[in-house]
Amino acid sequence: MVVRMAVTGPPGIGKSTLVEKAAAASGHRVGGMLAKDKRFKDRRIGFELVDLASGATGMLADESGSGPKLGKYRVHLDELDKIGAKAVEDAINYDLIVVDEIGPMELSSRRFVLAVEKAMASPKPMIVVLHEWSSHPLAKKIRGTFQVIVVTRENRDSLVEEIVKVLKGQR
Repeated sequence: MVVRMAVTGPPGIGKSTLVEKAAAASGHRVGGMLAKDKRFKDRRIGFELVDLASGATGMLADESGSGPKLGKYRVHLDELDKIGAKAVEDAINYDLIVVDEIGPMELSSRRFVLAVEKAMASPKPMIVVLHEWSSHPLAKKIRGTFQVIVVTRENRDSLVEEIVKVLKGQR
């Protein structure tokens, strides 16, 4: 059976770091995307997108622009589609699909949602970071079909090794 894991938990607990470390240690050819904090002088000013296969980067959201507003940030739909959704679409050509994050910002893009659905229809193993409280239909589908792992301060360090063991069993 194909491995499908969704990592969830409160903001700042280390979900993205956990997934990034596990993917790197898995020995798989990894495709997909990460969303990383963009900081200036210890202050988060937005979120950057990274295509894991190509290294392409762009802005997911910051305090400027005209895209959908979530909190104080505005989503850059053009870059989300061009880099984030494309990275997920292209990830089907790799051994492991990583999607960080399936949350309100990313789910504002129809192309992103379709890319994740297409990845889910593939036979490839997946690790996703899932927003803790999202009620979007895609988030509900992931909760119902993926193994959901809740990250805490107590378990986050040991989870990397546990996830890698499961992924190495997929080779």
